[in-house]
Amino acid sequence: MQLSDSKPYLIAGVDEVGRGPLAGPVVAAAVILDPARPIPGLADSKKLTEKRRELLSGQIREQALAWSLGRAEVEEIDRINILQASLLAMQRAVEGLSVAPHKALVDGNKLPRLACLAQAIVGGDSSVEAISAASIIAKVARDRELVGLDSQYPGYGLAKHKGYPTKFHMEALRNLGVTPIHRRSFGPVKRLLKGY
Repeated sequence: MQLSDSKPYLIAGVDEVGRGPLAGPVVAAAVILDPARPIPGLADSKKLTEKRRELLSGQIREQALAWSLGRAEVEEIDRINILQASLLAMQRAVEGLSVAPHKALVDGNKLPRLACLAQAIVGGDSSVEAISAASIIAKVARDRELVGLDSQYPGYGLAKHKGYPTKFHMEALRNLGVTPIHRRSFGPVKRLLKGY
């Protein structure tokens, strides 16, 4: 689609990762793909191997017309809830793009506050390439961050489970206690803090 003055109609794909974990930020990405430089193999990040995600993330960052990451920190998640924090991270990702999109296609059924037209697409990370691209770079960025946090907070297994509530993670929380990167508003962490 072209605008009347022959400038391309820019569509950003938007997605977030990290709603379910007990630790770490929620990270979102916005990507405007370049139609002249297609990237084969884009898919929902959860359906790709770690190696494939890493490879595609590098290609997306190199070949997209624009990409941006946004985030909401643990303190924000605890203050405004995970849904609102996810929407805020997505809003920040879109606002961080070096060129403003005409429209944003957002994975899910809720829309962040955006200055451009926006459409929510359930399952968009599997059906819309730009959203797939956003899901990939957001997941790779968040996973790398959790690997880094693993060395700051050893014993919790963050590099392996990326903050999700695995059996190992829950046992570590019980044995080692709650850290500053744990989401205190999430049930399992809240219950530990209250001593039951």
